[in-house]
Amino acid sequence: MDQERRDERPQAEGGQHGTTPDAPPLSGRVAVITIVILLILAVVLAIAGIVPRVRARTTLSDQTNALAAPDVIAIPPQQGAVKQEIILPGNMYAYSDASLYARTDGYLSKWYFDIGAHVRQGQLLAVISSPEVDKQLLQARADLLTAEANAGLAKTNSSRYQGLLTQNAVSKQDTDTFVTQAASTNSTVKSSQANVERLQELQSFEKIYAPFSGVITARNVDVGQLINSGAGTQLFRISDLRTLRVYVNVPQIYSQAAIPGTAARLILNEFPGQTFTGRLVRSARAIDPASRTLLVEIDVDNRNGKLMPGAYTAVHMDVQNAAVPYIVPVSALIFRTQGLQVGTVVKGPNGDQSKLVQVKLGEDDGTTVQVIEGLDAQSRVIENPPDSLIDGEPVHVVQPAKSGGAPE
Repeated sequence: MDQERRDERPQAEGGQHGTTPDAPPLSGRVAVITIVILLILAVVLAIAGIVPRVRARTTLSDQTNALAAPDVIAIPPQQGAVKQEIILPGNMYAYSDASLYARTDGYLSKWYFDIGAHVRQGQLLAVISSPEVDKQLLQARADLLTAEANAGLAKTNSSRYQGLLTQNAVSKQDTDTFVTQAASTNSTVKSSQANVERLQELQSFEKIYAPFSGVITARNVDVGQLINSGAGTQLFRISDLRTLRVYVNVPQIYSQAAIPGTAARLILNEFPGQTFTGRLVRSARAIDPASRTLLVEIDVDNRNGKLMPGAYTAVHMDVQNAAVPYIVPVSALIFRTQGLQVGTVVKGPNGDQSKLVQVKLGEDDGTTVQVIEGLDAQSRVIENPPDSLIDGEPVHVVQPAKSGGAPE
């Protein structure tokens, strides 16, 4: 029995070796498991080291981009009024103004009004003594009488010979001679009469009359002074001051609003606290290409005589804007080769970013400026934009400084 047990043990062991001939040894398994664990640990360690670095790099990039974005102050534009007052310089002129010159030669024998005097239309201002013209007129009248006498005789002879010709008492040639003589003397009469009228006109110029009612503003001659009609010497200057014309150059942008009937207020430094009212009556209807302005005329009632021609005045007019203007600081303007621009802040995919818009300006008072095209009520305008600002650049909007402090 012990022999049988000894015989079965080898068979059992032999059978065990026969069933698993390819299984690896235990030490090989341990080695594989160890390698796998080491690889897992290496991957974990690598991930643990790379992720913070990537995160740090991303954080650094975000911080760098955030710090690179310029700090700007974004302000909403102020909406201007649809009707606004414009102030323009104006020059005053008399409604009618004339310089009086001599049309005949002679000496000034008398003048009746000095500067500042009010005269009526047709009133005698001065008398020029011109004896040469007077004598020439007497001679011309005598020549006219002689011509009329000769013409009368020639007409009588012509009529006589024409009657005799019907009776065949005179020749046809003699009759034609007297008829031609009558026509010639008649022309001489007309010429003499025209000469008399010419000299009468020259004699009438010896008296200087006021062409209209007004004020004498200049007198440049005195009694005994030689008057030469060809020298162009001004004798008097007269101005109608009951109404004054004020000429104003309106900028092209307001030219369509400068229509007849527009009220105007005139302020002069010599009349503090006083305002004179005028009305726009006409315009040149053409823009001056040199100044890009429209010349308009404003008439002002001056029957009280306070205002004087040649004076300077500030003209205030209320004009209707074609579009609603938006008021921004002058510091918000950007002057570049692309034209006049304003920087604004808009929402982008990654936050606030800049946007440069082209604008057209209206009135500029030195501190603020009106933008008539390019902005709306929702715009956020960058105040004092940096010189390096470009379109689409990320920006960091900060609050305006408080009482002189730094921006928040």
